[in-house]
Amino acid sequence: MQTRAAAAAGAFLPCALIPIYNHKDTIARTVQSLRAHGLPVVIVDDGSNAATREVLDALVLNQSDLRLLRLPHNQGKGRALTAGLLAANELGYTHALQIDADGQHDVADVPRFLAESRADLRALVCGKPVYDDSVPRARLYGRYVTHVFVWIETLSLAIQDSMCGYRLYPLEPTCAEIARKPLPARMDFDTEIAVRLIWRGLPVRNLPTRVIYPENGLSHFRMWRDNLRISAMHTRLLLGMLPRIPLLLWRRLHHREAPCAI
Repeated sequence: MQTRAAAAAGAFLPCALIPIYNHKDTIARTVQSLRAHGLPVVIVDDGSNAATREVLDALVLNQSDLRLLRLPHNQGKGRALTAGLLAANELGYTHALQIDADGQHDVADVPRFLAESRADLRALVCGKPVYDDSVPRARLYGRYVTHVFVWIETLSLAIQDSMCGYRLYPLEPTCAEIARKPLPARMDFDTEIAVRLIWRGLPVRNLPTRVIYPENGLSHFRMWRDNLRISAMHTRLLLGMLPRIPLLLWRRLHHREAPCAI
């Protein structure tokens, strides 16, 4: 097990973090690809069905670099990620690379994420999706609405895509923010944690990465329910931004925006 002393000494001890809900057909390939890059893996099973639980049990059997956490019932992506981030921190890792279980993200970019994080251990490294023709157009256009709200909520263009679930967190400040105030339980988690880490003063590095929507892929995004949650989240964040305006403006005046990866 990694040690907190190593983290305090400026060590870089990353793991991969995968939330999963019923993606039994893609999880093994995702895990194997991550381990090929030398990353230990923390999997959070968000109340999956029996078939997925069976796959996960076989996957982690006698594998010391794989950790499996199980939530007692389905609670949502945000709750799964919160549990995983806290667990990774307790295990002594300094950073966690969040990646989806469904094969949507390009695991070949793992070394690029790790290199960006090594270059600035405090930074939140956000994937900036590069889509192919598989992306649903309604989802693509809807993202731009959130992008504009996030730029207003942070008074910054630092986050180029707050909805991408492929990112690398510095665990100490992320877990401190979780302890300060609970995060959303579902799909609105990714955007809210990014905004709140910006408010906390973390730099952001944006990394272009290929994102696909696999044919016959299993999506847990529910158009009406999740869009209502996202709307409520932006209302909450806009209200939270108002008392922070002086600090955010001061940062803009005294600090340049975080560099963007190319």
